[in-house]
Amino acid sequence: MKTVCKINQCAGCKACVDVCKKEAISVEDTLNAMNAIIDEKRCIQCSACERVCPNNSIVQKRKPQVWYQGWNRNTRKTSSSGGAAAGLIEAFIHSGGYVAACLFKDGEFVFDITNDLDYAKNFAGSKYVKSNPVNIYSKVAKELKTGNKVLFVGLPCQVAAVKNYVKNTDNLYTIDLICHGSPSPQLLEKFLEENKVNIHTIENLKFRNKTAFGLESGYKRISFDAQQDLYTFAFLTSLDYTENCYSCRYATLDRVSDITLGDSWGSELSREEQKKGISLILCQTEKGVELVKSAGFELEEVDLDKAVTANHQLRHPSEMPDKRNTFFENIDRGFHYAISKCYPKMYYKRRLKTFLQKTKIIGGGQTVINEYDVSFKE
Repeated sequence: MKTVCKINQCAGCKACVDVCKKEAISVEDTLNAMNAIIDEKRCIQCSACERVCPNNSIVQKRKPQVWYQGWNRNTRKTSSSGGAAAGLIEAFIHSGGYVAACLFKDGEFVFDITNDLDYAKNFAGSKYVKSNPVNIYSKVAKELKTGNKVLFVGLPCQVAAVKNYVKNTDNLYTIDLICHGSPSPQLLEKFLEENKVNIHTIENLKFRNKTAFGLESGYKRISFDAQQDLYTFAFLTSLDYTENCYSCRYATLDRVSDITLGDSWGSELSREEQKKGISLILCQTEKGVELVKSAGFELEEVDLDKAVTANHQLRHPSEMPDKRNTFFENIDRGFHYAISKCYPKMYYKRRLKTFLQKTKIIGGGQTVINEYDVSFKE
C-alpha cells in the first residue's frame, strides 16, 4: 500500500485528493487512524499530492505579534465562546470578501465558501470531529484567481494544506483554531446511532454551549447522565483522536495562520463575562492585526504565558492516553462497553448515580423510572 505521507499519520485534510488530476487518491478511515492511499495504476508520479501534504511540506510558522482576550457583541450570544470567529467572518464579508469554513450539512461536517452573511451563520459553533474539507482548496484558489479576498477558517493542518495548495497568498487570510485533536466522523455517527439519533436526518448538532460540553440535537440533549455524554467524555480525555493528532507538528506557540483563536480559559475577568464566553486571539501577521481591529471587538489584555498554560495545544499535542488501545479494541461493542473497560470505576459510579437520580420511590414501594432514563447496554 502506497500512501501520500507516513502510515497512520494522515490528518485527513484531503488536499491531496483535491490536487490530484487523475483521481488516484482515496482517504481510508479505520476509526483510530487515517491514510491517504495512492492508486498506483492511476498515478502518473507527478508528486503533487506529496507537495501539498502538510505532513510532508511543513508550512512556515510565526510567533504571535500581539494577543488579546475579548468578544464580539453581535455574535457572542450565539457562539461557543466569545464570538471571535463569527465576528471576523462577518467583518470580512462586509468588506467584500469570501469565507471558507466548516458547517453541518446533510449529516456531515463539510467545508463551503460563501460571501452571503446569512449562509455564513452556519459556520458558527465548535465541531469536535474530523471534518471533510475535500474540494474546498480548489474553490478557494478559484476565488483568489478572480481577484477576490478569501478568509479560510480551519484547523492548523487544514490551514497548512490551503497554504500549500494556493500559489498566490496575497489575498488569502487565514484563521486557525486551537485544536486538541479530532476523532473519526464514524465514531460520532456510531455514538448517535447507539442513542437512536440518525445523523442524516437531523438539522443541526451542537457540541457545546459556552462552558457546558455535551452533544445536543435540536431540543434533544444526547447525554449519558446529568454531567456529560460518553462521546464528549472520550473527546475531552483525548481518548479517541486519530493517531496523527498525538504527534501534530502544528500544536506549538508558533502558528501557521494570520490569526489563532481559542478559549481564554482561566481568565481573570469577571465570572459573569466568563459565563458569556471569552475568546483568546493571537495575531501572527499584520494582516491578522488589521482584520481583528476591523471586527469591532471588545478587547482586553491577556497574559500570554497564562493563556499558553491553559491551552496546552499551544505548547505540544495532546498526549495519547494509556487506555486508547483498550478503547478501540472494544468500541465495536459500543461506547458504554468501551468506556466501562477504560475507566470502570468512573463509569459504574456515574451509572449508579444516574440510576438513583432518575429513580423515585413512591407509596407502596413502587419504583418509577422517568421516561428519559438511559438504557445502559453492554
